[in-house]
Amino acid sequence: MIRLAVRCAPEQAELVLAELTVLAPGGVEEVAGDGYVEFAIYGAEGELPDLGEEEAVIAGGTVAVSASEVADDWADRWRTFHKPLLVGDPELGPAVWIRPPWEPERADLAEVVVDPGQAFGTGAHPTTRLCIEALIEIARTGGPFGPLTDLGCGSGVLAIAAGKLGWDPLEGCDNEVAAVEAARENAKVNGVEAKFERIDLKAGLPTLAPTTVANLTAPLLEAVAAGLTPGNLPETLICSGLLNTEYDRVMAAFGPHGLVETGRGAMGDWGSLVLVREGSA
Repeated sequence: MIRLAVRCAPEQAELVLAELTVLAPGGVEEVAGDGYVEFAIYGAEGELPDLGEEEAVIAGGTVAVSASEVADDWADRWRTFHKPLLVGDPELGPAVWIRPPWEPERADLAEVVVDPGQAFGTGAHPTTRLCIEALIEIARTGGPFGPLTDLGCGSGVLAIAAGKLGWDPLEGCDNEVAAVEAARENAKVNGVEAKFERIDLKAGLPTLAPTTVANLTAPLLEAVAAGLTPGNLPETLICSGLLNTEYDRVMAAFGPHGLVETGRGAMGDWGSLVLVREGSA
């Protein structure tokens, strides 16, 4: 078994992941480090794509490529790698427990079960965690709850977590067909009713719920801001996926629509913003 790793800068991550999931629809492993994101796909020798020995051009940018042989006990080690994740402090209010199917359940927490064999996110990435932390903070103060839209839903973790915390009804969208399918399957596994559909956010926005989460890169967040209208403006918008050097850039895009910052988070190189419509706070 061979592990083919592709390491890129955080700002390249979304585009690199999109291309790799075409090459490996069965799943992509993701590891976030200091100043980089590494994706890995597995396969027998001869089954994996030829990306070059040391570097390749993917999604218009140069990335580092490495291949290593994996021991025969890879399947067991892979399970060991994917640990459950607790987001939030149960002693302070609601908390979210994200786990793979083989880990024990926590009935006392808002639980999200995600099979890491699927691509498009397991909830462990800092940008996902920052969004969930923001949702937990809103839930701790009593809402507002009600409808929620998840822009760039990936595997659906954010919408599912929101559903477990009290938001309903739930909708989400992604540009990747496989992501939409994964989100639908994950919602079903978690017993959450949610509607997911394929939408290219650069071409136009769906109708946005009063609470909207957008785990997207800064350029895509700017595209979302450009598509906002007075009649399609959330009361609360949680943005993540931006680098922690891009707060001002993102605020410059949303500020003219009457959205003001009420909170921000940071985890490593990544950042998040919580925005509310003026007059709705």
